[in-house]
Amino acid sequence: MLLAALIAIIGATDVRAQDHVALRTDILFYGDNTEFRNPFREGETIFGAAPRVAVEASIGDRASLELGAFGNLRFGGDDAFELVRPIVALTIRGRRSRFLFGTLPPSPAGTLGGPDLDGPHTLLPPLQRETLSFDRPYEAGIEWTFSGTRLRHELWLDWQKVNTPEHRERFDGGVNADVRLTSHFTLPLQLFIVHQGGQLFSSGPVADSFSLAAGVRFEARSRVVTTLEAYGLLSRFVPDRSKPSRTQEGAAFFARGSVAASGFRGHLIVWRGDDFVTAEGDRNYLSIRRDGTRYRGVRDYAETGLTKTFTVAPGVTLAASGRFHRIERFYEYSYRILAVTSLSWPFR
Repeated sequence: MLLAALIAIIGATDVRAQDHVALRTDILFYGDNTEFRNPFREGETIFGAAPRVAVEASIGDRASLELGAFGNLRFGGDDAFELVRPIVALTIRGRRSRFLFGTLPPSPAGTLGGPDLDGPHTLLPPLQRETLSFDRPYEAGIEWTFSGTRLRHELWLDWQKVNTPEHRERFDGGVNADVRLTSHFTLPLQLFIVHQGGQLFSSGPVADSFSLAAGVRFEARSRVVTTLEAYGLLSRFVPDRSKPSRTQEGAAFFARGSVAASGFRGHLIVWRGDDFVTAEGDRNYLSIRRDGTRYRGVRDYAETGLTKTFTVAPGVTLAASGRFHRIERFYEYSYRILAVTSLSWPFR
């Protein structure tokens, strides 16, 4: 009903200043199973679909407006949709940049690059866990992306909660950028902040999470794409500003290598962390146990995995992956199946 009304309104509007009007659908089907049972992260099965249906109308050469609806369906849930939200987004484009105000674009999990790259903003998993693309697939705020000859970046601010008598406001923001030095070497930089606060109502603690990753990446492209990257990381985790003794600062090392060819991608990750904690990071990497107690000592973690991506039809892609994990002295496995459909029907 909502989409039919939008189409009727746009169809009746003078579109002489517009280049096109189109109905778009983007659906992410996800099935993720983690067979974990260790002191840091519990096993979980996440199974469902996140559809986006919207009318996109261009306004001149540099702007477009998107109106529609988003839903997140968890298979086996009591409700038809776990989450339903409107899509309202204004996009302004430059020659090499894009500024978006409103509902943020679909999760990068739709690129099906590999399970360790499936996070909402393709941050390293210890900064922001991959499964947020399924647990919290809807984001709204602002985003600025730039893609130049040497510099590429994504900056965003995602507002998750407003301040009410029941809870504090909550938002996250960050930068995912890299500077290209040569045809093979890049300097990546990732900054991620999560803040909980608000001045209108004092309903809960004021909390902050800050994490930073900087490193170097080598990439060689031919019939086989080989990538090697290493990062140094810093974190500052403040669960309650009124209790400074609970603040935890940490550092870590993250290294990843991958090889991709003919639709296959294999990867290996090695991690060492000392007191590293973030609000939204994958707990397999963090120096905090499931019960909330602090882990004393250096955390070790490693994983290896294989992904196969299939192009089933134009606009339909499927990816299946399996991983083997070493979390301290625990050895466990996980697997994931994702499917993405992205279709567009132009009309006037």
